[in-house]
Amino acid sequence: MLPAEVKMIIEEMKAERIQGASWLARKGAEAYHLLAETMEGDELEKALEEIGEEIINVNRTMASLYNLTRFIPITGNPALVKSKAEEFIRLSEEAKREIGNIGSELIDENEVIITHSFSSAVLEILKSARRKGKRFRVILTESSPDYEGIALARELEKLDVPFEVITDAQIGLFSKRATLALVGADSITRDGALINKAGTYPLALACHDNSVPFYGAAESFKIHPELKSEEVDITERPYTRQGFRVRNYLFDITPWKYIRGIITEFGVLIPPKEI
Repeated sequence: MLPAEVKMIIEEMKAERIQGASWLARKGAEAYHLLAETMEGDELEKALEEIGEEIINVNRTMASLYNLTRFIPITGNPALVKSKAEEFIRLSEEAKREIGNIGSELIDENEVIITHSFSSAVLEILKSARRKGKRFRVILTESSPDYEGIALARELEKLDVPFEVITDAQIGLFSKRATLALVGADSITRDGALINKAGTYPLALACHDNSVPFYGAAESFKIHPELKSEEVDITERPYTRQGFRVRNYLFDITPWKYIRGIITEFGVLIPPKEI
């Protein structure tokens, strides 16, 4: 039986609609840390097994949650659990900073960048490019139905980066005006496919058709060590609009052949051979 405080973190993770896989993984690490503050011995070991299942079930599509549960050992030693949770958070923060530095080097002067959804890794790249004095502008989708793109627009406004928000249906039209595509990733499969917010695949197709280089950005813990693209179980969360049921798969799968590279803390990996 998990403590109420730990359950609250997991429920917060389940309820989150804007933040992505990186944020969820760090919240999961916080839940592990909190658990280790309240238990030890056999009781902690049993709770660690339970929390592992709970965290994976928050979203089974996200490799970051799967890899987090593999990173934290099943042990009765609370100090070890806390240490590993802290290490995961630290490595995650370091990875994002390095992705920002590496990815910003792909941005040329007066670049026109198109993106979809909200990615903390993409945002870090844009922040890093801004710090380096590069001038660029961003085209971003509103990313319905949860409108993650609006959250990104607010962040770009703070950075004083010029941008324009488009409806998701205009991806094909506006990709012709872009010179670079950057998207985040909730998972990268063993065979090099990119799992991200639904609408990413159409963006990749439009970029391919218009010769716009398409890159993903993801910490290495988003690479799934076992799962292949055909094995991905994509979550659906239908909703009702004006009395009609609307199908709403949260993610789609972009095959590796449309991806120029995956920007990680270890450099730009070329799928599938370097994944």
